[in-house]
Amino acid sequence: MYDTILVPTDGSDPANRAVEHALALAEQYDSHVDALYCVETYRYGEPALSSAEIVLNDLEERGQALLNELAERADNYGAEVSTCLCHGRPWEEILTRADTVDADLIVIGYQGQSHSRGGKIGSVAERVVRSADRPVLTA
Repeated sequence: MYDTILVPTDGSDPANRAVEHALALAEQYDSHVDALYCVETYRYGEPALSSAEIVLNDLEERGQALLNELAERADNYGAEVSTCLCHGRPWEEILTRADTVDADLIVIGYQGQSHSRGGKIGSVAERVVRSADRPVLTA
């Protein structure tokens, strides 16, 4: 049913639930998982030897650590995982990555790190749900 499942993560609790769900689906359907972390460069601009460069480097390191942890968790499910760290607007990068890997399903947390309204869908998840041309599952 699902050959490739895309799961974006930012380390938030909803993203972690999405990761667990994606890995369980991958185990059930013998799917490949493509994990994505996006550094939101539009907030800081591209680095040019400034304090923004320090912030972006920290975000890249955090993102790579999250992707590495996700790949280790996938071993418990026997799931094959590839990871991608990118820069840009998360919702745009998620849709682009879904096209690139020809994802059959996107599994995304209903809120991310920067979202604080309890019970409400976050802006990234909402844009992905509204714009995706493939099934999207929010967790």
